[in-house]
Amino acid sequence: MGWLENIIIENKALENERFEATDKDSLYFLGPNLTLSNCTVILKVPAKRLHILGARFIDCTFEVKQELKNHQSWVRASLEGCRFKGRLMGCDFGHWPEYGSAPEYQHGFIEARLDACRIMGCDPTTLRLPKWPCFTILDPIRRAPELRGVTWPGLFGRVIVEELHTQPAPTRALTYHAPSVAKRMETTPEELRAVIEKFDCVVF
Repeated sequence: MGWLENIIIENKALENERFEATDKDSLYFLGPNLTLSNCTVILKVPAKRLHILGARFIDCTFEVKQELKNHQSWVRASLEGCRFKGRLMGCDFGHWPEYGSAPEYQHGFIEARLDACRIMGCDPTTLRLPKWPCFTILDPIRRAPELRGVTWPGLFGRVIVEELHTQPAPTRALTYHAPSVAKRMETTPEELRAVIEKFDCVVF
């Protein structure tokens, strides 16, 4: 494997531009002191190639061209009025002080296929969360006893619901993609929906 090129975007403000992070042989560093306003951001690199270091995004559209997995750097970003398109799995959004402080974190809204993604340290009701076949468990730690009080299909109860109390303290919401999680948990989206419809703390 050859050397990776470092692409560092910092100390500037960009507006109405198209930014592409698509070169698999590069490491992208966004921030510090970077503000993107009304920009289109194209992402087509794995999480380990994308580092967000306190960047601020205002009214930006993120187009995720390949599934972005286990990307926690979003908690270091300030997102305001942003839209996500594409597939994200195991990503954390919001504010998680122990992980790193985001400057003036402001709530964005998300239109994407999220699976096993967490909203940290902010009010998820201020977000535009993805609709069914995605669903979001609000306040999962506090509502865990209530959610454990019913029988869940497949492995969902034992693997996910029984472990809700072990999520990090800043966790305010968990979003899953029903077809994907149903396949992993040996059930069906329809069986999951029949149970989640019973709870006002699950939105879809």
